[in-house]
Amino acid sequence: MSTRYEQRHNDNEFRDHIATIDDKGKRAWVFPKKPSGKWYGYRKTLSWFLLAFLFAAPFVKINGNQFLLFNVIERRFSIFGFPFWPQDFHLFVISMVIGVVFVALFTVAFGRIFCGWICPQTIFMEMVFRRIEFWIEGDRNAQMKLAKQEWNAEKIRKKGLKWFMFFVISFVIANVFLAYVTGSDELLQMVTEGPEKNMGTLVALLIFTAVFYFIYGWFREQVCIIACPYGRLQGALLDDKSVIVAYDHVRGEGEKGRGRMVKNEVRPTVGKGDCIDCKLCVAVCPTGIDIRNGTQLECINCTACIDECNTVMDKVGFPQGLIRYASEAEITKKEKFTFTNRMKGYTAVLVILMGVFTGMLFLRNSVQATVLRLPGQLYEHKGSNISNVYTFKILNKTENDIDNVRFKLENVKGTVKMVGKQTLTLPKAGTTQGTLFIEINQALLEKDKTKIVLGVYRGDKRIDTESTNFLGPRTFN
Repeated sequence: MSTRYEQRHNDNEFRDHIATIDDKGKRAWVFPKKPSGKWYGYRKTLSWFLLAFLFAAPFVKINGNQFLLFNVIERRFSIFGFPFWPQDFHLFVISMVIGVVFVALFTVAFGRIFCGWICPQTIFMEMVFRRIEFWIEGDRNAQMKLAKQEWNAEKIRKKGLKWFMFFVISFVIANVFLAYVTGSDELLQMVTEGPEKNMGTLVALLIFTAVFYFIYGWFREQVCIIACPYGRLQGALLDDKSVIVAYDHVRGEGEKGRGRMVKNEVRPTVGKGDCIDCKLCVAVCPTGIDIRNGTQLECINCTACIDECNTVMDKVGFPQGLIRYASEAEITKKEKFTFTNRMKGYTAVLVILMGVFTGMLFLRNSVQATVLRLPGQLYEHKGSNISNVYTFKILNKTENDIDNVRFKLENVKGTVKMVGKQTLTLPKAGTTQGTLFIEINQALLEKDKTKIVLGVYRGDKRIDTESTNFLGPRTFN
């Protein structure tokens, strides 16, 4: 490692404050240069796919279930077409834990790649709002000039158009968000009915629109730097084997550090590295950092600096890859990427959790019954039979009505009599409640409290079982 790099790196002045705050403690607005290049092309392709997925997911249904639904109000969830109810909360928790472990594994292996490539905040900010900004206001220099410009007709026109488009897109995002929360069918119904019948929902939509507008119009990259804890989490997860967007300081600094290009200069002879200190990697960074200072919590691994540096290296005739995906061990020790024991541990935990989740998911019944003895009621003699009264609740987790449903005793001989109809029709995605009596011959009861098992049948097919206690007279041996 060069002496100059060590001196600057150890000084750590850049770690004393974030890039979006100036020396006076005020907001330093970031005007990133419009990125271009191979990696940016890959990100655009992935982003368009993810945006299409994000907007389509609430409206796609599998077996009548919304592909993704997070209805917190009614406590209904659907993930990849699998419905989850409050009774399935343990499955929902396991799925969230799997997501956390998955992100942790990828952070250990590939750094903050989730933030730069998959995170909705980054995709909307860089691939939607920022591109609109480039289209209306121009690239970095034009935006900086417009910001300093007096309020004239040109500035009012450009700023007004940008803010209007930001509001429209924020309103669309708020509607999609509502489809995830309340359900797409309910959203379409409210749109059809009009705002006058759904004023409460309209007010909520406008509030969420304002939140999204604030985030993408003003707060912007500070969500990643200040609000999101993931940048700080990566400090505990990364090590020198993690592959991240990294500056090759060994090659870039040389013996005497970086320096501007000098005509006819042989840089290795004078001890300079390949970095020509053009600072374009800083100009293109959406969070305003200098990647040459090493790993920083503000870095979202968006690869914009890689593309920009590769373009500069091509122009000056140096090899690409001065900034690239690499680990610290690869840069300093020339070690290739290895699947470390730490990564193996996360992978093992992830595989176990996914196995448990898959097993529990496929063993889960689509119908779930709860049968409880009526509080405060004792048994009743009916000739040689003993009768108990129960309340029941049956949850239909499917999006289809289930008819011809009845109860049947499984482990003891007796009769089940429901109050009202002897068969039930379970409404889709709903519950059915009622009262039933169970009668068992006293001779079959060996003690005063007997565990009985009730089967829930649709015709002759058993779709669920539920156990409860049956009270009878106390017997004395």
